[in-house]
This record gives sequence, structure tokens and C-alpha cells, in this order.
Amino acid sequence: MVRLKPKWILTGAFGIQISRSTLEEYSSKLLSISMSLLGLMAENLDVNPEELTSKFDDCIQGMRMNYYPPCVHADKVMGLAPHSDATGLTLLIQINEVEGLQIRKDRNWVPIEPIPGAIIIMSNGEYSNIEHRAVVNVEKERLSIAAFHSPNMEANVGPLPDLAAKKGAKYKTIGVEDFLKLIVSRKLDGKSLLDHLRIMH
Repeated sequence: MVRLKPKWILTGAFGIQISRSTLEEYSSKLLSISMSLLGLMAENLDVNPEELTSKFDDCIQGMRMNYYPPCVHADKVMGLAPHSDATGLTLLIQINEVEGLQIRKDRNWVPIEPIPGAIIIMSNGEYSNIEHRAVVNVEKERLSIAAFHSPNMEANVGPLPDLAAKKGAKYKTIGVEDFLKLIVSRKLDGKSLLDHLRIMH
């Protein structure tokens, strides 16, 4: 869960007040959703759910609130550069119904239409690590919340043993601490990081 010290947090372009207890409750709910999704993903991959979810006990959770103001030069400005998340699971909530999230498919950028009340899931591993970006709108602001969930510091990052036994390991296994150091030292996003850890046969 995200731990917040001040009683009130000032955030957003307009200095909106959000209470610490509200954010902690919200992050706790998102964590619960993430753990449920991880268990379902494990079942879908035909591996023991505990093998995956145990790596996220006392997991590292981060949250980012994004505000993209309207921009008359939207065709010349990037809201968020193309990248892939280097986390275990990312949940994205699009607050208002303004398009801005795009994913790369077949070398083209495809806009994702916001669905009210929906949570967009971005995952690593056997599920595709989707390259995505954010663009700005000429007339309207765009708001979103991204919640990032990574394994705990004692865990290893790599193919699950059950999957590796069935299909062979395609990636190296390293500790979470070394994984984070690699990201910071090399400024790698999820896609280039996966390429770095790929086992060449």
C-alpha cells in the first residue's frame, strides 16, 4: 500500500485537496484488484496462483496522478513518450472521457477509447508487454491515475518455474533489487529491459 505522511495532499493543476485516508483506502482497493488479477493470470497460464501472488506479498506499489492540459500544438507535443512499464502489473484509470492513451500494434499507434468505470490493465511476462504513449488534446484536459505493482524486494524477477519447466526459460532470473538497479542505471523501460534479460539461444 502507498504510505502517505501528510494528512492532506495537494495535487493536480488546481491544488485539489485529497485526504491521506482516502488515498490509502483507494490504493488498498487497487492492490486487492491487482492480487485477484495476478491469481487469475496464473490460472490462465496453468501455473499455481500462489507461485505468482507470493512474489507480491508486501509488494512495491506506486501511484501517479497524470494531468495533461489542452494544447493548441497537440500535433507537436507528446504527453508521455513511448515506453513499456517495467512493473509486474499496472492498472490505469482514465478519469475523464478524453482519448490520449495509445498502444503500438503492428507498428501503428492505436488510440484506446476511454470506457467509463473501466480499469486498463498492462502486464508483463507471458502476456504482451505493450508499448504505449500518451498524447495531448487540442481542446480538453485529460486526467488519469496509474497504479504500479512490483514484486517485493525479497523476490526474484524471471520466468515462473512451472512455465520454465514446460516451455523453457526465455529470460534470465534476477533479484528485484538488482532489477531496480538495472532500470535506474541504464534508464531502461520495460521493452528494452526485457530485451536485455532475454536468453539468446
